[in-house]
Amino acid sequence: MTPWVLRLLIANIVVYLLAQPGTILYNLLMFIPAAVLQRPWTPITYMFLHGGFMHILFNMIGLYFFGPRLESRVGSRDFILLYLVSGLTGAVLSFFLEPGAAIVGASGAVFGVLLGFAHFWPHERIYIWGVLPVPARMMVIGFTMLSIYSGISGAGGAVAHFAHLGGFAGAWIYLRIRDRRASSFRRKATPEAARSPIARISGKAARDEKRWDEIDIAKLHEINRDEVERIRAKIGDRGSGSLTPEERAFMNRMID
Repeated sequence: MTPWVLRLLIANIVVYLLAQPGTILYNLLMFIPAAVLQRPWTPITYMFLHGGFMHILFNMIGLYFFGPRLESRVGSRDFILLYLVSGLTGAVLSFFLEPGAAIVGASGAVFGVLLGFAHFWPHERIYIWGVLPVPARMMVIGFTMLSIYSGISGAGGAVAHFAHLGGFAGAWIYLRIRDRRASSFRRKATPEAARSPIARISGKAARDEKRWDEIDIAKLHEINRDEVERIRAKIGDRGSGSLTPEERAFMNRMID
């Protein structure tokens, strides 16, 4: 269990117990697009409300299964930002397409986590109902098509399909910006600096490389194991000065 996944699970469960449907608190925290100017806090608070036990159960199962690996991969800061951005873009899309609806649930944010998972592990098989294996990428595509159809046709009853689509959109935008930022950092690093013997044997670089060499990959999940080996190969080829901040943070997390 990773830090922000645990905090989000606890927060959702606590709010579910305190704010049941029909209570004053529940009504104050739900997101109604047409009333957002009177209740500006609701684009955040609606993510922690749920309409019933099955609603919160499925959302928390999704967060529990997809969240820890994604948080381990991108880091806690990027994970919680992606989660919140996904929930907010779910509210934004609902504002334009379902202005009169009352929106509750973490689904938009959890859908963003699912897209983030599929971004890094597109071919990872997810077993629907524990039986049917579906690649993560295909699951995202399937949910996208279903949400578009259901949102336009009105099928699916009270499900906030446009919030789901907004969650996908927010995560996609966030990851694009994150990847572009990382690419920009790599372009700024000169080949000479990346290959510099001084950079490779400087005190901090040497200490980092020693700590990273001591990572016991046998104890890691196979996905993290492959990433550690890739980064070690990069260090061997171009030195630790060539690593991006995300790669350094990843290696440090594997030590903790």
